[in-house]
Amino acid sequence: MITLYAADSPNVLKIYLALEEMGLEYRAIPVDVMAGQNFSPEFMRLNPNAKVPVVVDEDGPTGSPLTVFESGAVLIYLAEKTGKLIPSEASRRYQVLEWLMVQMSGLGPLFGQFIHFHLFAPDGNDYALSRYSTLAHRVIGALETRLSEAEWLGGCDYSVADIATFPWARPLSRIFGPGVEAEYPRLMEWLARIAARPATGRALAAVEEIGRLTTAPGEASPEALDLVFGRGTHAYARA
Repeated sequence: MITLYAADSPNVLKIYLALEEMGLEYRAIPVDVMAGQNFSPEFMRLNPNAKVPVVVDEDGPTGSPLTVFESGAVLIYLAEKTGKLIPSEASRRYQVLEWLMVQMSGLGPLFGQFIHFHLFAPDGNDYALSRYSTLAHRVIGALETRLSEAEWLGGCDYSVADIATFPWARPLSRIFGPGVEAEYPRLMEWLARIAARPATGRALAAVEEIGRLTTAPGEASPEALDLVFGRGTHAYARA
Protein backbone atom coordinates (compact mmCIF):
# COMPACT_ATOMS: atom_id res chain seq x y z
CA MET A 1 0.00 0.00 0.00
CA ILE A 2 1.22 3.47 -0.89
CA THR A 3 0.17 6.50 1.14
CA LEU A 4 0.05 9.77 -0.78
CA TYR A 5 0.13 13.02 1.17
CA ALA A 6 -1.84 15.23 -1.15
CA ALA A 7 -3.20 18.69 -1.87
CA ASP A 8 -5.00 20.23 -4.84
CA SER A 9 -1.90 21.09 -6.87
CA PRO A 10 -0.30 20.25 -10.23
CA ASN A 11 2.59 18.42 -8.55
CA VAL A 12 0.21 16.20 -6.62
CA LEU A 13 -1.85 15.53 -9.76
CA LYS A 14 1.31 14.06 -11.32
CA ILE A 15 1.41 11.36 -8.66
CA TYR A 16 -2.30 10.57 -8.93
CA LEU A 17 -1.83 10.18 -12.70
CA ALA A 18 1.07 7.78 -12.21
CA LEU A 19 -0.65 5.72 -9.51
CA GLU A 20 -3.80 5.35 -11.63
CA GLU A 21 -1.87 4.48 -14.80
CA MET A 22 0.22 1.91 -12.93
CA GLY A 23 -2.74 0.35 -11.13
CA LEU A 24 -1.07 0.65 -7.73
CA GLU A 25 -3.07 0.40 -4.53
CA TYR A 26 -2.93 3.66 -2.61
CA ARG A 27 -4.67 5.88 -0.13
CA ALA A 28 -4.56 9.68 0.04
CA ILE A 29 -4.15 11.83 3.14
CA PRO A 30 -5.11 15.49 2.56
CA VAL A 31 -2.57 18.11 3.61
CA ASP A 32 -4.19 21.54 3.99
CA VAL A 33 -1.34 23.65 2.63
CA MET A 34 -3.33 26.90 2.78
CA ALA A 35 -3.88 26.28 6.49
CA GLY A 36 -0.17 25.60 7.03
CA GLN A 37 -0.44 21.88 7.78
CA ASN A 38 2.65 21.21 5.69
CA PHE A 39 4.70 23.12 8.29
CA SER A 40 3.60 20.87 11.14
CA PRO A 41 6.37 18.88 12.87
CA GLU A 42 4.64 15.63 11.84
CA PHE A 43 4.66 16.51 8.16
CA MET A 44 8.15 17.97 8.18
CA ARG A 45 9.46 14.66 9.48
CA LEU A 46 8.29 13.27 6.14
CA ASN A 47 9.62 16.18 4.10
CA PRO A 48 11.81 18.79 5.79
CA ASN A 49 11.18 21.07 2.80
CA ALA A 50 7.49 21.24 3.80
CA LYS A 51 6.03 20.47 0.37
CA VAL A 52 3.58 17.99 -1.12
CA PRO A 53 3.52 15.45 -2.62
CA VAL A 54 5.10 12.85 -0.37
CA VAL A 55 4.58 9.11 -0.71
CA VAL A 56 5.22 6.40 1.85
CA ASP A 57 5.50 2.95 0.29
CA GLU A 58 4.90 0.27 2.91
CA ASP A 59 6.55 -2.23 0.57
CA GLY A 60 9.79 -0.45 -0.27
CA PRO A 61 12.70 -1.97 -2.22
CA THR A 62 14.12 -3.71 0.87
CA GLY A 63 10.71 -4.78 2.18
CA SER A 64 10.61 -1.90 4.68
CA PRO A 65 8.59 1.32 4.36
CA LEU A 66 10.21 4.00 2.19
CA THR A 67 9.36 7.71 2.14
CA VAL A 68 9.95 9.68 -1.07
CA PHE A 69 9.34 13.39 -1.62
CA GLU A 70 9.71 15.73 -4.63
CA SER A 71 7.33 14.86 -7.44
CA GLY A 72 10.01 14.04 -10.00
CA ALA A 73 11.75 11.67 -7.61
CA VAL A 74 8.40 10.06 -6.77
CA LEU A 75 7.60 9.52 -10.46
CA ILE A 76 10.98 7.88 -11.09
CA TYR A 77 10.58 5.72 -7.99
CA LEU A 78 7.11 4.52 -8.98
CA ALA A 79 8.20 3.89 -12.58
CA GLU A 80 11.17 1.83 -11.44
CA LYS A 81 9.06 -0.02 -8.87
CA THR A 82 6.54 -1.12 -11.49
CA GLY A 83 8.64 -1.14 -14.66
CA LYS A 84 5.99 1.09 -16.26
CA LEU A 85 6.09 4.52 -17.93
CA ILE A 86 9.89 4.63 -18.24
CA PRO A 87 11.95 2.73 -20.82
CA SER A 88 14.64 0.31 -19.76
CA GLU A 89 16.78 0.90 -22.86
CA ALA A 90 19.32 3.64 -22.03
CA SER A 91 18.91 6.11 -24.91
CA ARG A 92 15.12 6.06 -24.71
CA ARG A 93 15.22 6.25 -20.91
CA TYR A 94 17.34 9.40 -20.98
CA GLN A 95 15.02 11.06 -23.49
CA VAL A 96 12.22 10.58 -20.96
CA LEU A 97 14.37 11.88 -18.12
CA GLU A 98 15.45 14.92 -20.17
CA TRP A 99 11.87 16.05 -20.66
CA LEU A 100 10.95 15.20 -17.09
CA MET A 101 13.71 17.56 -15.98
CA VAL A 102 12.48 20.27 -18.38
CA GLN A 103 9.23 20.24 -16.47
CA MET A 104 10.87 20.06 -13.04
CA SER A 105 13.44 22.79 -13.61
CA GLY A 106 11.64 24.95 -16.16
CA LEU A 107 7.91 24.75 -16.82
CA GLY A 108 6.75 24.20 -13.24
CA PRO A 109 8.89 26.85 -11.52
CA LEU A 110 8.30 29.45 -14.26
CA PHE A 111 4.53 28.93 -14.28
CA GLY A 112 4.51 28.99 -10.49
CA GLN A 113 6.36 32.30 -10.36
CA PHE A 114 4.19 33.85 -13.09
CA ILE A 115 1.00 32.81 -11.30
CA HIS A 116 2.31 34.13 -7.98
CA PHE A 117 3.18 37.58 -9.33
CA HIS A 118 -0.03 37.69 -11.39
CA LEU A 119 -2.45 36.69 -8.62
CA PHE A 120 -0.84 37.20 -5.24
CA ALA A 121 1.83 39.90 -5.41
CA PRO A 122 1.10 43.63 -4.94
CA ASP A 123 0.97 45.94 -7.93
CA GLY A 124 4.17 47.15 -9.55
CA ASN A 125 5.57 43.81 -10.73
CA ASP A 126 5.62 44.44 -14.48
CA TYR A 127 9.24 43.30 -14.78
CA ALA A 128 8.58 40.02 -12.95
CA LEU A 129 5.42 39.33 -14.98
CA SER A 130 7.22 40.02 -18.27
CA ARG A 131 10.23 37.91 -17.29
CA TYR A 132 8.30 34.84 -16.17
CA SER A 133 5.81 35.05 -19.03
CA THR A 134 8.62 35.26 -21.58
CA LEU A 135 10.61 32.38 -20.07
CA ALA A 136 7.48 30.23 -19.69
CA HIS A 137 6.61 30.72 -23.36
CA ARG A 138 10.18 29.78 -24.27
CA VAL A 139 9.74 26.43 -22.55
CA ILE A 140 6.28 25.95 -24.04
CA GLY A 141 7.79 26.59 -27.46
CA ALA A 142 10.32 23.84 -26.81
CA LEU A 143 7.47 21.46 -25.92
CA GLU A 144 5.66 22.41 -29.14
CA THR A 145 8.80 21.69 -31.16
CA ARG A 146 9.30 18.36 -29.46
CA LEU A 147 5.70 17.30 -30.06
CA SER A 148 6.03 18.14 -33.74
CA GLU A 149 8.81 15.53 -33.87
CA ALA A 150 7.46 12.81 -31.57
CA GLU A 151 4.07 11.55 -30.44
CA TRP A 152 5.03 11.85 -26.77
CA LEU A 153 7.65 13.91 -24.97
CA GLY A 154 9.86 10.89 -24.31
CA GLY A 155 9.44 9.51 -27.83
CA CYS A 156 6.98 6.91 -29.07
CA ASP A 157 5.44 5.93 -25.70
CA TYR A 158 3.49 7.71 -22.98
CA SER A 159 5.80 8.17 -19.99
CA VAL A 160 6.47 9.96 -16.72
CA ALA A 161 7.66 12.95 -18.79
CA ASP A 162 4.13 13.41 -20.16
CA ILE A 163 2.60 12.79 -16.74
CA ALA A 164 4.83 15.45 -15.16
CA THR A 165 4.10 18.05 -17.82
CA PHE A 166 0.35 17.61 -18.31
CA PRO A 167 -0.79 19.21 -15.01
CA TRP A 168 1.26 22.34 -15.67
CA ALA A 169 0.44 22.72 -19.37
CA ARG A 170 -3.24 21.91 -18.91
CA PRO A 171 -4.32 25.41 -17.68
CA LEU A 172 -2.35 27.23 -20.40
CA SER A 173 -5.34 29.12 -21.83
CA ARG A 174 -6.61 29.98 -18.34
CA ILE A 175 -3.24 31.52 -17.46
CA PHE A 176 -2.42 33.34 -20.69
CA GLY A 177 -5.85 33.70 -22.32
CA PRO A 178 -7.76 31.53 -24.84
CA GLY A 179 -5.92 32.96 -27.85
CA VAL A 180 -2.74 31.23 -26.79
CA GLU A 181 -4.08 27.85 -27.91
CA ALA A 182 -3.61 28.74 -31.59
CA GLU A 183 0.11 29.27 -31.00
CA TYR A 184 0.68 25.70 -29.82
CA PRO A 185 -1.50 23.28 -31.86
CA ARG A 186 0.66 20.19 -31.22
CA LEU A 187 0.65 20.85 -27.50
CA MET A 188 -3.14 21.24 -27.50
CA GLU A 189 -3.57 17.95 -29.36
CA TRP A 190 -1.21 16.23 -26.90
CA LEU A 191 -3.18 17.62 -23.95
CA ALA A 192 -6.43 16.31 -25.44
CA ARG A 193 -4.99 12.82 -25.86
CA ILE A 194 -3.87 12.69 -22.25
CA ALA A 195 -7.19 14.10 -20.99
CA ALA A 196 -9.01 11.29 -22.82
CA ARG A 197 -7.14 8.53 -20.97
CA PRO A 198 -9.33 6.75 -18.36
CA ALA A 199 -6.61 7.02 -15.71
CA THR A 200 -6.53 10.79 -16.23
CA GLY A 201 -10.23 11.08 -15.50
CA ARG A 202 -9.82 9.13 -12.27
CA ALA A 203 -6.82 11.22 -11.23
CA LEU A 204 -8.59 14.52 -11.91
CA ALA A 205 -11.59 13.39 -9.88
CA ALA A 206 -9.31 12.42 -6.99
CA VAL A 207 -7.58 15.81 -6.95
CA GLU A 208 -10.95 17.57 -7.14
CA GLU A 209 -12.05 15.64 -4.06
CA ILE A 210 -8.87 16.67 -2.21
CA GLY A 211 -9.67 20.27 -3.14
CA ARG A 212 -13.06 19.97 -1.45
CA LEU A 213 -11.35 18.80 1.75
CA THR A 214 -8.74 21.54 1.95
CA THR A 215 -8.63 25.34 2.04
CA ALA A 216 -8.67 27.20 -1.28
CA PRO A 217 -6.22 30.12 -1.68
CA GLY A 218 -9.12 32.60 -1.65
CA GLU A 219 -10.30 31.21 1.69
CA ALA A 220 -6.91 31.30 3.43
CA SER A 221 -6.23 33.78 6.21
CA PRO A 222 -3.68 36.57 5.62
CA GLU A 223 -1.37 34.93 8.18
CA ALA A 224 -1.60 31.57 6.40
CA LEU A 225 -0.86 33.17 3.03
CA ASP A 226 2.17 34.94 4.51
CA LEU A 227 3.42 31.59 5.82
CA VAL A 228 2.87 29.81 2.50
CA PHE A 229 4.48 32.58 0.45
CA GLY A 230 7.28 33.39 2.91
CA ARG A 231 6.40 37.02 3.37
CA GLY A 232 5.44 39.43 6.17
CA THR A 233 6.58 38.09 9.52
CA HIS A 234 7.68 34.88 7.76
CA ALA A 235 10.12 36.60 5.39
CA TYR A 236 13.78 35.77 5.88
CA ALA A 237 15.61 38.51 7.75
CA ARG A 238 19.34 38.38 8.39
CA ALA A 239 20.16 39.22 11.99
